[in-house]
Amino acid sequence: MGLTKRIIPCLDVDRGRVRKGTHFLDLRDAGDPVELASRYRDEGADELVFLDITASVEQRQTMRAWVEQVARALDIPFTVGGGIRTLEDARALLCSGADKISVNTAALARPALIRELSETFGRQCVVVAIDARRRAEGERLWFEVYSHGGRRPTGRDAVAWAQEAEALGAGEILLTSIDQDGTEAGYDLELTRAVVERVRIPVIASGGCGHPAHIFDVLTIGGADAALAASIFHYDKYPIPHVKRFLRERGVEVRL
Repeated sequence: MGLTKRIIPCLDVDRGRVRKGTHFLDLRDAGDPVELASRYRDEGADELVFLDITASVEQRQTMRAWVEQVARALDIPFTVGGGIRTLEDARALLCSGADKISVNTAALARPALIRELSETFGRQCVVVAIDARRRAEGERLWFEVYSHGGRRPTGRDAVAWAQEAEALGAGEILLTSIDQDGTEAGYDLELTRAVVERVRIPVIASGGCGHPAHIFDVLTIGGADAALAASIFHYDKYPIPHVKRFLRERGVEVRL
């Protein structure tokens, strides 16, 4: 019996509506964030992630009003990300009901932010989100980190950045494959495994889920501690109870 694996729906929110795209582009409407959050709570989600996906691009803070409304509907851990640049930004969201905060672009610009957040609020509150694309240079395969909602290449190696984030005080890594995002063709197992093998903190895998078998693969072959998904839940293709039964029947320990 191994450690319990977590199933985490993700709400990518843009101007008060949940959106879902492919490769972080071509966003389509998926519903109201409060309604979806309530549904996932009732279906047995282990946690929920709320990402304001245009906050960094538009250089604004996360929409606190929506965070407060979603938080009121939940009794499970709730992570919020998007546009968090300072301790004050993080404090405002934690006071609005978030249990954890996720940083990405601002942490890449100023890595010391991770340490400041960890020392102020505790490592358990700090999630570092990493959005990465595959890069092939001759025989070398590596994964490049992107900022600003997957729009800007940084030249940073995703595995090395995950290790640095851990050393600075991150409590978890939220790892998204931009190549797989929205394709429903499965997670990037190589990317996930590469990061899992080099850090000691939990890794949440994201990007590409289209079937419960993909979650099984990323939790077993990929070694992830949790699987984050959106499309299969938003459009009711595979509800959370179905996914958890599928995993339990194949020997993966999940909370039913």
